[in-house]
Amino acid sequence: MKSVTKKTKIALTGNDAVAEAMRQINPDVVAAYPITPQTELMHKFADYVADGDVKTEFVLVESEHSAMSAAVGASASGSRVVTATSANGLALMSELLYNAATTRCPIVMADVNRALSAPINIHCDHSDSMGARDAGWIHLHSETSQEAYDNMVQAVRIAEDKRVLLPVMVCLDGFILSHTLEPVEILEDTTVRDFIGEFRPVHNLLDTANPITFGPLDFHDFYFEHKIPQIEAMKRALGVIDEVAAEFEKMTGRKYSHVETYRTGDAERVVVALGSTCGTAKVVVDEL
Repeated sequence: MKSVTKKTKIALTGNDAVAEAMRQINPDVVAAYPITPQTELMHKFADYVADGDVKTEFVLVESEHSAMSAAVGASASGSRVVTATSANGLALMSELLYNAATTRCPIVMADVNRALSAPINIHCDHSDSMGARDAGWIHLHSETSQEAYDNMVQAVRIAEDKRVLLPVMVCLDGFILSHTLEPVEILEDTTVRDFIGEFRPVHNLLDTANPITFGPLDFHDFYFEHKIPQIEAMKRALGVIDEVAAEFEKMTGRKYSHVETYRTGDAERVVVALGSTCGTAKVVVDEL
């Protein structure tokens, strides 16, 4: 793939950056329910739907549990699906997170990280995504709004790769990123759509010529027949993430890896961090 030459740099909040990536992805189905600090992300995407900028079927539901239920159903029926949530909303989805992963639905979900109650706190910590750590989703954490945008685009390729077929959660820190303006370099629509490609589902509940059973009752003899391939797919995802990141770097000049190191060559102590904390840590390291 040739390096992209035409890019546009604009000031966007993290929420708007993710919504812009969603517009360019143009998913078949989005199901969502509002929760701070994710709400304006979906407000922005709803504008794109209302203005006809996407062909997405936007499903308004009565809870986050219903949002993920609709997402799983749409994905199983052969649709490219994207959604978003935060905090207590992610916790309410918990049951369905496992369904999405084990039934190998390549859903992409933005999680605007926020503390879980109690005490009530609408600001950032990672207790929501950490609570979902073992549900079988791939997690991509974003240091900046630029990374949130880039991660959303890469997440589609990672999730839908036939060696993976697992859902991906793109995490961005609530308010610190979601509501803060930062410069974000936006790719052309055609560039993003060429990069992610056309969605070709492996299984499709609506394919009546090839009927399948989806989400069966498993006893001990078959339960692990389904879980082991899921575990192997998670292992293969590490290599796929590298491949996607290498292609993305060639296209944009922005490099991503599983773990980013910063001035660790002669370090006596190393700080391990996720999200926007990394930016603060880099400043402190520079000063020290």
